Amino acid sequence: MSLSIVKSVLSGGVVEIAPRGEIDVDTAYEVREAIAEVLAKGRPLRIELNMRLVTFIDSVGISAMVAGFQTAEVSDVKLVVTQPSRFVHRQLWVTGLLGLFGAPEPYFAGAAPTPEALPGA
Repeated sequence: MSLSIVKSVLSGGVVEIAPRGEIDVDTAYEVREAIAEVLAKGRPLRIELNMRLVTFIDSVGISAMVAGFQTAEVSDVKLVVTQPSRFVHRQLWVTGLLGLFGAPEPYFAGAAPTPEALPGA
């Protein structure tokens, strides 16, 4: 399977990078390049790496995410992971990197938010 990446500008100075597919030894460079391209075009307040549609990630993919985090940090931009698929969440947890990326909860398709996840609840 291949990898596709969609970049979107969200409100509040946030840029979302949403990969879809597998991030592995053959495609990890695309994640690094997407982050570098966003940083080359400007300095957003935050980059959100939406990992909801990532079906697989290997150690090279994890390394690309860490490199992207470090590149963003040097530019004084916060990079966080949002909506990680269960597989991505597990890989970040096992490697001890979940906290580095903002400790996001795994994405569950069709799941309603729990009351404790709602603001003001």
